Amino acid sequence: MSEEVHYLTPQGQKEHEERLTYLRNVRRQEVAERLRLALEEGGELVENAEYEDAKNEQAFIEGEIFRLEMILSNSVLIEKDGPRDIVGLGDKVTIQEVGADSVEVYHLVGVAEANPRAGKISHKSPLGRALMEHHVGEQVVVEAPDGNIMFEIKAIE
Repeated sequence: MSEEVHYLTPQGQKEHEERLTYLRNVRRQEVAERLRLALEEGGELVENAEYEDAKNEQAFIEGEIFRLEMILSNSVLIEKDGPRDIVGLGDKVTIQEVGADSVEVYHLVGVAEANPRAGKISHKSPLGRALMEHHVGEQVVVEAPDGNIMFEIKAIE
């Protein structure tokens, strides 16, 4: 894996640490127990579907543990120190598509923490890149697969 810097909010860092702790202390033991039980059932290992399934789950968990360790070891905490007049990492940005009536609010976070369904978008996403370093009242253009979309920045928190 690369030594890429991962930007995390304090909440994102806490969530990643909690998930890592859970995988290390709970899921590893659960899978180890599944493996032990599958081996006790006997039979040829090549024919033991439960054993194969547990081995696959173990590989997934170990991969996820490794991924989380890399993110946390290469993370930079996003600390918001008061209101800003320019969009940056950690900001909640209220935007409105030009010509639309409704507004949308997005929390600008690092890639490792992005979850668009929860309103958290990466600063490297098309919308995140377009918003960065702009002010309230400015219009930004987002290049989308279906064509360009123009948004106006309504507020920065």
